[in-house]
Amino acid sequence: MCQNMSGLSTAEVEFRKKAGLSNESVDSSTKTVAQIIRSNVVTYYNLIFLIITILLIVVGSFRDLTFLPIIIANMLIGIIQELRSKKILDDLTILNTPKITVRRNGSNQEVLADELVQDDVITLSAGGQIPADALVLSGNITVNEALITGEADEIVKKDGDSLFSGSFVISGECMAKLEKVGKDSYISGLMLQATQTKEGEQSEMIRALNRLVQTVGVIILPIGAILFLQQYFFSGATMKDSVTGMVAAILGMIPEGLYLLASVAMVVSVMRLGKQKVLIHDMKCIETLARVNVLCVDKTGTITVPEMEVAQFILAKDQNLAAEEEKNKVAKTISDCVRALPCDNATMEALQQYFTEPMENSAEKIVPFSSATKYSGVVLAGKAYVVGAPEFVLRQDYAAVQGTIEVFLEKGYRVLVFAEYDGNLDGKELTENATPIAFILLNNAIREGAMDTFRYFSKRGVEVKVISGDNPVTVSEIAKKAGIRHAEKQVDAATLKTAEAVRKAAKKYTVFGRVTPEQKRLLVQALKEQGKTVAMTGDGVNDILALKDADCSIAMASGSEAASHVAQLVLLDNDFNKMPAVVMEGRRVVNNIGRTASLYLVKNIFSMLLAVFSMLFLIDYPLEPSQVSLISVFTIGIPSFFLALEQNRNQIHGHFLTNVLIQALPAGITDFIVVSGLVIFCREFGVEKECVSTSCTILIAVVGFMILYHIAKPMTTPHAILIAAMVIGWLFCMLFFSELFAITAVTGKCAMLMIVFAVITEPVFRYLIQLVETVQKWGGKLKF
Repeated sequence: MCQNMSGLSTAEVEFRKKAGLSNESVDSSTKTVAQIIRSNVVTYYNLIFLIITILLIVVGSFRDLTFLPIIIANMLIGIIQELRSKKILDDLTILNTPKITVRRNGSNQEVLADELVQDDVITLSAGGQIPADALVLSGNITVNEALITGEADEIVKKDGDSLFSGSFVISGECMAKLEKVGKDSYISGLMLQATQTKEGEQSEMIRALNRLVQTVGVIILPIGAILFLQQYFFSGATMKDSVTGMVAAILGMIPEGLYLLASVAMVVSVMRLGKQKVLIHDMKCIETLARVNVLCVDKTGTITVPEMEVAQFILAKDQNLAAEEEKNKVAKTISDCVRALPCDNATMEALQQYFTEPMENSAEKIVPFSSATKYSGVVLAGKAYVVGAPEFVLRQDYAAVQGTIEVFLEKGYRVLVFAEYDGNLDGKELTENATPIAFILLNNAIREGAMDTFRYFSKRGVEVKVISGDNPVTVSEIAKKAGIRHAEKQVDAATLKTAEAVRKAAKKYTVFGRVTPEQKRLLVQALKEQGKTVAMTGDGVNDILALKDADCSIAMASGSEAASHVAQLVLLDNDFNKMPAVVMEGRRVVNNIGRTASLYLVKNIFSMLLAVFSMLFLIDYPLEPSQVSLISVFTIGIPSFFLALEQNRNQIHGHFLTNVLIQALPAGITDFIVVSGLVIFCREFGVEKECVSTSCTILIAVVGFMILYHIAKPMTTPHAILIAAMVIGWLFCMLFFSELFAITAVTGKCAMLMIVFAVITEPVFRYLIQLVETVQKWGGKLKF
């Protein structure tokens, strides 16, 4: 045992590292460089681009390869942005990675978890996560193995007991020897589950985009094949014209730029938040937080600063003239008790800072604090003393002192009772009589700016629920001071005996006191069952279960490393006042991607309808690939990136895909009506094919700029400059690169037809918008 306790030597550590016995993670919560490049290059749509590139080269239509620079630029943008995001996230993760105390060469050192090796001797204390499977060498700790077993029970571990990586230390301190590390331990899989988005857990926006991209991906192949066959075999077009017509239709229907835009916008948000000391483990939480309508917060660390302080202590019984002498005697006894206990939470730290008398009596036995029993215990000189929550310590005798305690609670103090216990201290619930000796009053200061933060959420319809392990009256008073609405509606969760009682309370109350870890989880589940989108903040081990179940989980870095690992979002500087900025970032992403997505969808709707129209009426597809590229760059591609990255603080309403379709349908149908109409009239008047293509290109661009103007509202100066720049850029390419983009001179007859259809685009677009809004309005009134 002595050899084990001295730890490994440097040579032994190096030998184990070379043998592959280190605790390195088998994977990372961020992609590798190779994975980033592969995910941006090896895609379904890039395969289609490769095929149509080969077809265009085979038929000698090199001019129509103008889409290739755009595709390559898109890939490079995606790769560069993801690499930048990876660097920021990896740097933040390293800075936020907790260090483990390990004994090597006979002395203690602090190293990162992945620098540990098999047989290392480490020190574990409350709030820490066990980094690898281990064996207790000395000491006693209480652990929570909920992430492994699914059970929330606290388990006491003593000498010789096994510890599983991925579980968390609730209380106590011990030395342990690592037995299984790296890929052989539980931690590798658990950390990935805690920090990576699981399959099927994407946000609503990403799910909608995935469905859209997948649906279009399935449709374009049969439409493209049928269009080629129709043009080549039935319309008598040449092989070259048939291929270019098919490619133009496919390019118009591919929405890959939309998915890239969403990915880049999300990555940029992660980078922006990273610079504000907000670490994102899961990108979907950015959107989820923007949709949150219930925010569950803890009192300590969120409403108040985490540091506690003892305001004073008061004797339970009036000692009259001997009160001062008696108080000093009690203070020495309390000092002996608290200084014998491990300093494993904020409460004990405050007690040890206040009661500083040198220890006169050695502890014969100690029982560390447990969130389940709500007390700590020490045996001194044959007497058992406990300090903890009055309701749990005094039990049936609590009523006798309830009036005295409530006076302090109403002033916002947290009250602990120091009592002598008649039974045997075993770490379980107290069963014997406890005689109160003194009441200890503690408090936390309200966080600076907390009132502004809660006022912000209140104005935006976000309901705040305070879930705490402290007395509900105390928590309610503090919540009132912080400006939380309906803070007077409080309940003692100890009175909620069943899951059904917890569900009913979730609807009725704002402040929940004396909440157990399992009840926190039940409250989150109950709110979600009510159709709420729930965000949960926490900084302690007792918050882990609720954090895992919330739609969006937020942790303070100053809390336990366990909470930081499980949470989707970590506030590295522990500043809860950053939350409005995080919500604003989520709204910016969702709103901007929503409106720019409609630009891409306009092109997809129009191209699909025009392709079907060409097949049904046995006419050549009127556009060439280079013309589609020209229109896309100036009416969709460049403006969408500018619009997607600007500020947007509007509240999110409705479903993402519905909102996008409502904006895109009128424009897409307008494009189809005027272009198909122009093609029919030109055909009847015998206009040449080249003139028709150029006229359609101009007409689609006119409609495109009209849609861009509509999407870009309100028309600010930057928006006006953007649209003007796009129009100038388009005209420049039309005039000086006409051959590259297949732009030819149009006849007078064709020009007049084009002008007629250009004039009717505005009223058609306006009336279609009104029609869609009317259908949406009446659809909302229908009850099915």
